Amino acid sequence: MEKNTKKNSWLKESIRKMLVTLKKNPQLIPLLALTVSVIVFSFNLTDISNTTAKIYGKHMGFSAFVSMLFSILSYVCMFSAFPKRQKPNWLLIGLMFVMYAVIIAADAYYIGRINYALTRPENPIVVTPATQYIYNAEYIMTIHIVTVVITMVTVILEPVFAKLLKKINTSVEVEGNGSLEAIDLAEEE
Repeated sequence: MEKNTKKNSWLKESIRKMLVTLKKNPQLIPLLALTVSVIVFSFNLTDISNTTAKIYGKHMGFSAFVSMLFSILSYVCMFSAFPKRQKPNWLLIGLMFVMYAVIIAADAYYIGRINYALTRPENPIVVTPATQYIYNAEYIMTIHIVTVVITMVTVILEPVFAKLLKKINTSVEVEGNGSLEAIDLAEEE
């Protein structure tokens, strides 16, 4: 029974500390969404590279390169767009959204090149178990588009998150200081 109480109190304290951190830095929410987006893309670069080499479509490698480059560069904009204890830098937020639009366009172009290679009238690519990575690359590009859109939404809603987080009570209740009148300091000698 005592272990469960300690475990519950540890969990509650961890959640409280996380909420305090988010209250001080609400920009961590879009940063986390961006991190998930970059991880999804970068951990699957092997399938994307193999697909590019197999299909060898026009500008496929360039579009994958642009997606990766702008994903990394958007980190720089994200860190500079939301400085601590200052107003957001709207120019960098605008630049971030331009980068996100280019990433989405590049990913959509890549998916289009895959679809064209699979359905072209002359010499279409046939996906076999050995070339299953083509479908994986198409799926990853679709997931990357979705995660970039989620990142855009979290950037837009960052002020809303900040206001909602400020309404959460994260203060610690200290036991025993409710009756300060009962302490008699006059008897000290």
